[in-house]
Amino acid sequence: MSRLVRPELLCSATEDELTEAARTALTSACVDVLTISSADLYDKLATIHDGILVEDDLDIGVLAVINALTHWKSYLEQRRRGELYELAILAIEDVDHEVSADLDHFLAAPKMAAEYERMRQLLSPDAG
Repeated sequence: MSRLVRPELLCSATEDELTEAARTALTSACVDVLTISSADLYDKLATIHDGILVEDDLDIGVLAVINALTHWKSYLEQRRRGELYELAILAIEDVDHEVSADLDHFLAAPKMAAEYERMRQLLSPDAG
Protein backbone atom coordinates (compact mmCIF):
# COMPACT_ATOMS: atom_id res chain seq x y z
CA MET A 1 0.00 0.00 0.00
CA SER A 2 2.73 2.45 0.84
CA ARG A 3 4.01 2.19 -2.75
CA LEU A 4 0.56 2.98 -4.14
CA VAL A 5 0.12 6.11 -2.03
CA ARG A 6 3.66 7.51 -2.16
CA PRO A 7 3.96 11.31 -1.93
CA GLU A 8 5.33 11.86 -5.45
CA LEU A 9 1.98 10.73 -6.90
CA LEU A 10 0.42 13.83 -5.38
CA CYS A 11 3.08 16.33 -6.51
CA SER A 12 1.52 17.28 -9.83
CA ALA A 13 -1.90 18.08 -8.37
CA THR A 14 -2.84 21.72 -8.60
CA GLU A 15 -4.25 23.81 -5.77
CA ASP A 16 -7.61 24.19 -7.51
CA GLU A 17 -8.34 20.44 -7.59
CA LEU A 18 -8.93 19.85 -3.88
CA THR A 19 -10.00 21.91 -0.90
CA GLU A 20 -7.44 22.35 1.87
CA ALA A 21 -9.42 19.93 4.06
CA ALA A 22 -9.40 17.31 1.29
CA ARG A 23 -5.69 17.80 0.67
CA THR A 24 -4.98 17.40 4.40
CA ALA A 25 -7.15 14.26 4.63
CA LEU A 26 -5.45 12.77 1.57
CA THR A 27 -1.97 13.44 2.92
CA SER A 28 -2.89 12.06 6.33
CA ALA A 29 -4.46 8.91 4.86
CA CYS A 30 -1.31 8.29 2.83
CA VAL A 31 1.01 8.76 5.79
CA ASP A 32 -1.10 6.54 8.07
CA VAL A 33 -2.15 3.98 5.45
CA LEU A 34 -0.59 0.99 7.21
CA THR A 35 -2.07 1.79 10.63
CA ILE A 36 -5.33 3.60 9.88
CA SER A 37 -8.63 1.97 10.85
CA SER A 38 -11.31 1.40 8.26
CA ALA A 39 -13.60 3.90 10.05
CA ASP A 40 -10.93 6.61 10.01
CA LEU A 41 -10.12 5.90 6.39
CA TYR A 42 -13.84 6.06 5.56
CA ASP A 43 -14.02 9.51 7.16
CA LYS A 44 -10.92 10.73 5.34
CA LEU A 45 -12.19 9.43 1.99
CA ALA A 46 -15.51 11.21 2.60
CA THR A 47 -13.63 14.46 3.26
CA ILE A 48 -11.56 13.91 0.13
CA HIS A 49 -14.58 13.20 -2.05
CA ASP A 50 -16.47 16.20 -0.64
CA GLY A 51 -13.42 18.38 -1.32
CA ILE A 52 -12.88 17.58 -4.99
CA LEU A 53 -13.20 20.87 -6.85
CA VAL A 54 -12.92 19.69 -10.46
CA GLU A 55 -15.42 17.62 -12.36
CA ASP A 56 -13.63 15.27 -14.73
CA ASP A 57 -10.11 16.61 -14.61
CA LEU A 58 -8.60 15.31 -11.38
CA ASP A 59 -4.85 14.75 -11.51
CA ILE A 60 -4.00 11.16 -12.49
CA GLY A 61 -1.74 10.69 -9.46
CA VAL A 62 -4.40 11.92 -7.05
CA LEU A 63 -6.96 9.69 -8.75
CA ALA A 64 -4.66 6.67 -8.46
CA VAL A 65 -4.08 7.32 -4.76
CA ILE A 66 -7.81 7.75 -4.05
CA ASN A 67 -8.53 4.54 -5.97
CA ALA A 68 -5.92 2.62 -3.96
CA LEU A 69 -7.21 4.04 -0.67
CA THR A 70 -10.77 3.07 -1.60
CA HIS A 71 -9.77 -0.53 -2.30
CA TRP A 72 -7.73 -0.60 0.92
CA LYS A 73 -10.73 0.67 2.91
CA SER A 74 -12.89 -2.07 1.42
CA TYR A 75 -10.27 -4.66 2.30
CA LEU A 76 -10.01 -3.39 5.88
CA GLU A 77 -13.80 -3.53 6.24
CA GLN A 78 -14.54 -6.86 4.59
CA ARG A 79 -11.19 -8.69 4.40
CA ARG A 80 -12.09 -9.82 0.88
CA ARG A 81 -9.08 -11.14 -0.99
CA GLY A 82 -10.48 -9.63 -4.20
CA GLU A 83 -9.57 -6.16 -2.91
CA LEU A 84 -5.96 -7.28 -2.59
CA TYR A 85 -6.07 -8.49 -6.19
CA GLU A 86 -7.32 -5.06 -7.25
CA LEU A 87 -4.45 -3.44 -5.36
CA ALA A 88 -2.01 -5.82 -7.07
CA ILE A 89 -3.40 -4.77 -10.45
CA LEU A 90 -2.94 -1.13 -9.47
CA ALA A 91 0.67 -1.86 -8.52
CA ILE A 92 1.34 -3.55 -11.88
CA GLU A 93 -0.33 -0.63 -13.69
CA ASP A 94 1.84 1.80 -11.72
CA VAL A 95 5.02 0.05 -12.85
CA ASP A 96 3.65 -0.19 -16.39
CA HIS A 97 3.15 3.57 -16.35
CA GLU A 98 6.81 4.00 -15.38
CA VAL A 99 8.39 1.53 -17.83
CA SER A 100 5.85 1.44 -20.69
CA ALA A 101 5.95 -2.33 -21.07
CA ASP A 102 5.11 -3.79 -24.47
CA LEU A 103 1.84 -5.73 -24.26
CA ASP A 104 3.32 -8.56 -26.34
CA HIS A 105 6.22 -8.88 -23.88
CA PHE A 106 4.62 -7.60 -20.70
CA LEU A 107 7.26 -8.98 -18.34
CA ALA A 108 10.28 -8.16 -20.52
CA ALA A 109 11.16 -5.04 -18.50
CA PRO A 110 13.10 -6.08 -15.39
CA LYS A 111 11.14 -3.68 -13.17
CA MET A 112 7.84 -5.14 -14.41
CA ALA A 113 9.03 -8.72 -13.92
CA ALA A 114 10.18 -7.88 -10.39
CA GLU A 115 6.84 -6.26 -9.51
CA TYR A 116 4.92 -9.20 -10.94
CA GLU A 117 7.02 -11.64 -8.91
CA ARG A 118 6.56 -9.55 -5.76
CA MET A 119 2.79 -9.52 -6.24
CA ARG A 120 2.70 -13.23 -7.03
CA GLN A 121 4.52 -14.02 -3.79
CA LEU A 122 2.37 -11.68 -1.70
CA LEU A 123 -0.86 -13.14 -3.10
CA SER A 124 0.14 -16.79 -2.94
CA PRO A 125 -2.02 -18.93 -0.63
CA ASP A 126 0.98 -19.41 1.68
CA ALA A 127 1.50 -15.65 2.17
CA GLY A 128 0.45 -14.33 5.57
